[in-house]
Amino acid sequence: MKLKYVPLLALATSLFVACENAPKKTTESTETTTEASTNEWQNLIQNDSFEGWHYYQNDDSKKGWSIADGVLTFNSELAEGKGDKSLLTDQEFENFEIMFEWKVSPGSNSGFMWGVNESELYEFPYETGPEIQVLDPEVYKGDEANQVHAAGALYDMIAPSQLVTKPAGEWNTYHITINQEANEGIVVHNDVEINRFPLHGPEWDAMVAKSKFADWEGFGKYRKGHLCIQDHPGIISYRNMKVRAL
Repeated sequence: MKLKYVPLLALATSLFVACENAPKKTTESTETTTEASTNEWQNLIQNDSFEGWHYYQNDDSKKGWSIADGVLTFNSELAEGKGDKSLLTDQEFENFEIMFEWKVSPGSNSGFMWGVNESELYEFPYETGPEIQVLDPEVYKGDEANQVHAAGALYDMIAPSQLVTKPAGEWNTYHITINQEANEGIVVHNDVEINRFPLHGPEWDAMVAKSKFADWEGFGKYRKGHLCIQDHPGIISYRNMKVRAL
């Protein structure tokens, strides 16, 4: 989620090449595009293809994401089109675990969300989807008041128990479990468990009530929804992403 904007070096724009084919939501099979139907690990990044992904609210006019050598990258300086340019899975998930690597340019940030609903009622995916923050650790280094916005935080609700994020430009790993039936979310960051939280019920409601989302009607209400990797100022990359339904 956007917190601070640090200008990008012009040189950074030459590091990534935009893919000519914008990601579009697949409509061939309701079973395969709207619901995870297997508990086997499945790769979400298909080599150099956007297969399985689409821009938020499926707007083909949006640009900003590219894919090369199995790496999905958002570059805000190359972004085009109106509205949020986050990338969503075609499939919807409810109980799952996901593993991936991420890397950010200095000062930039992104986020991983689940339970995202694409109704026209919501302008942004974070209006419905809770977020695990993806962030350059230098942004809030030493700022105790803002650790609920640090990498690994359940954004604006729970700070990570430890700060283990690698510097901008280096790859980090997340292993995130979202189990609605067990009412438990777990974040393992660079092989260290740094967050554990409920997903609904009185404890969840109390956390939301103390956050910026307190009056957001749809926030965290959709137990089943799309997974999302967020746009934002900077250069953000994801690779080796795989998911398994629980």
